[in-house]
Amino acid sequence: MTSWRTASVTLLSFSSGLPLGLVWIAIPDWLKKSGVDIRVVGLIALAQAPWTFKFLWSPLMDRYVPPGLGRLGRRRGWAALAQIGLFAFTLALAGVGDRPDAPWIVGALALAIAFASATQDIAIDAYAVDVLRPEEQAVAVGARVAVYRVAMLVAGGLAITLAGAISWPAVVVGLALLYLPMMAITWKAPEPEDTMPAPRSLKDAVWQPFLGFLSRHRALEILAFVLLYKLADNFAQALQRPFLVDMGYSDFDRGVALATMGTAGTLTGVFLGGSLTAVLGLGRSLWIFGFLQSFANLGFVLLSVQHGPNRPLMYAAVVFMYLADGLGTGAFSVLLLRMTQKRFSATQYALFSSLFGLPRLLCGPISGFTVYAVGWTSFFWFSIAAGIPGMIMLSRFVPWRSREPVFEVEEPAVRQPLTGPELALRGLAGALAGAAVAALTTALLSALRAAKEGKPFDLLSPLADLFRPAGPPGWLTLAGVFVFALVCGLLTAAAAAARHGAGAELEGERAA
Repeated sequence: MTSWRTASVTLLSFSSGLPLGLVWIAIPDWLKKSGVDIRVVGLIALAQAPWTFKFLWSPLMDRYVPPGLGRLGRRRGWAALAQIGLFAFTLALAGVGDRPDAPWIVGALALAIAFASATQDIAIDAYAVDVLRPEEQAVAVGARVAVYRVAMLVAGGLAITLAGAISWPAVVVGLALLYLPMMAITWKAPEPEDTMPAPRSLKDAVWQPFLGFLSRHRALEILAFVLLYKLADNFAQALQRPFLVDMGYSDFDRGVALATMGTAGTLTGVFLGGSLTAVLGLGRSLWIFGFLQSFANLGFVLLSVQHGPNRPLMYAAVVFMYLADGLGTGAFSVLLLRMTQKRFSATQYALFSSLFGLPRLLCGPISGFTVYAVGWTSFFWFSIAAGIPGMIMLSRFVPWRSREPVFEVEEPAVRQPLTGPELALRGLAGALAGAAVAALTTALLSALRAAKEGKPFDLLSPLADLFRPAGPPGWLTLAGVFVFALVCGLLTAAAAAARHGAGAELEGERAA
């Protein structure tokens, strides 16, 4: 905290965690307690979509400075504008605090808060990439996650508790007022020492972030690593609550283990992960913490073969798993900062973080079917093995003895640059392949869920239903397939362009 750069980035994370706790935890709890139909509460949960799709408007934030806030620059300007929106929307939510009979208003405000929050996250993450020096990144990552989680608890569990003692409108007004000191921090936060120019056009803001990353040596292998590194703990955490129920642990045992001890383990792990990365080096930290987070699942293997509850072993297994998960997350978050180019920090970091969260979405349904087929013990052995592909990908660009990864632009073979139509054709092929993969994956997960319930395995029906969406969840799923196809098309075209020599001029614009 002796560095105003590190302090600003850390304290601004409190502003990022507040709306997440409000929308994810507090609003559904308040609506259900107020007697709103559970189906309506479930639909309001769709307000979380902006956090998933935030990379779609991140190029606008790379390209433009928000009107009227030019003196703050691109990053702080967008953060300040988002905080103004969060303050206003949260106050408006307090205005309908005594009227849960109009849930559509609550849903609209929740969506507006989520959109403003996702915009703020893009800006603050990009600001962290731009302003932090390499030696400050590791410590800042751990501190940011700790402050972020504290803010979620304030706007989530603490807000629910206080609302029962005071009133929901008063609590929400208090949450809105917390954005005022956050605006002051944004106003006083320092500008980056080296300010990169904005992309010259919106087209460059969309295209060049893909090209800048994919021109690096082993870029596709790095991308595969981003998807696979946390696979082992994603599988283990997907069904940990049902597992503990099956093993006979009480509500109290599960609450203490997962909510209290698990949160403490995660916060400790992320903070230590960031701090130890500065000492060990990013390369070695990724190796050590990667092995730890995979073999942490061994504790659940031991739990699965116990005859009856074993509370000391259960508490130890949960704490070790969350601690190892936090260590890996701390080192991995530093890697994301290092991979991101400052000129495109809004778009690239938003895209990397979205890809990082993709396996977590897929692991739940796959885990359920796997447990149903092979049982808990074999499933947790499988989750340990799931960490191997990520470590293999890590070895491709960070050898074991390397202290720091080096992201170099690959010297392309002498090839004729691709024309516009050739790039478009490759992009279209990639988009079609991405759409096919996303649609088949979605249909497969639906078929597996149906099979788990005892129904016949049927892949064609959910595939047909995907393109006949019924209600907001169906449309959101179809939109996700379309967005995934769009990203695959851009990645394919950018990879082809990079292999033919494009993007070498962007080498000097990376974060570290």
